[in-house]
Amino acid sequence: MAAAPDHATQEITAVRRADGESRTLAASLPRLVLEARRIAATVIHGLHGRRRAGHGESFWQYRRFVSGEPSQNVDWRRSARDDHLYVREQEWEAAHTVWLWPDRSLSMAFASKGARDSKLERALIVTFALAELLVAGGERVGVPGLMNPTSSRSVIDKMAQAMLHDTTNRASLPPSFVPSALAEIVVLGDFWSPMPEIKEMLAGLSSSGAHGALVQVVDPAEESFPYSGRVEFVEPESGNVITAGRAQTWAEDYVARVAAHREEIRAETAKLGWLFSTHTTSRSAAELLLFLHGGMMVNKSAGGGSMVKAGRSA
Repeated sequence: MAAAPDHATQEITAVRRADGESRTLAASLPRLVLEARRIAATVIHGLHGRRRAGHGESFWQYRRFVSGEPSQNVDWRRSARDDHLYVREQEWEAAHTVWLWPDRSLSMAFASKGARDSKLERALIVTFALAELLVAGGERVGVPGLMNPTSSRSVIDKMAQAMLHDTTNRASLPPSFVPSALAEIVVLGDFWSPMPEIKEMLAGLSSSGAHGALVQVVDPAEESFPYSGRVEFVEPESGNVITAGRAQTWAEDYVARVAAHREEIRAETAKLGWLFSTHTTSRSAAELLLFLHGGMMVNKSAGGGSMVKAGRSA
């Protein structure tokens, strides 16, 4: 219980820092590159154009009024400038729903000397920046159990406020919910949970046919196990303590077990056509953002399905 106030303070600091960092990150990506990627990878994307009449908010074109249509369809202001009656048509929008879930549990606060950010900060920065880019492209973004999908241009503010006022326990895996079959889901966490729990989570999220990605965000120390001598390891969420008399003798077994755990996750996601990737906090956040955003663009150009079938590190 004593660790709770410290983690609450860390989370508030991380959310506020991520708010600013994510805006900088999203803005720093070259606009021309993003536009080129959007045009090349998608036939038509979100608000930028299904180029057909339908339900939406953006004006597309005027057309002649057809006898038999309801009179309320007439745009009287436009019709007053001509001898004909006109109907104002909206551009059809099929905004994609993307669910983003950053792990905010106690284990994510860890940061070694070789890390640029804590795992929590990195997950939040990339989540916020990705939300900004998706909304700019006309998509709807939500956070499972925390925020309903929105296409608001102030999406980062909404997400940050929802997290700062969230009083629920910080779970390591997203809550159970059933996304729509066409939704995309991106989960960023360290995924050190037991494999049965990860399998159960994946089964629930994919049960409707939705696709997505799991991104394992890890600290450099969690990759290489750079410890030697007598070291006391404290599990932040349970409080359990393990003492190693000669920690360096554990390194080989540790690395092998991490690799085996990842292969299990990769095999499980591959069955579902989901992406699994790893990201180390010593690397650039922009690298991961481009990787995820690019994966979504490939998915759209393919007309659905998984973001990227083959996982790779980012």
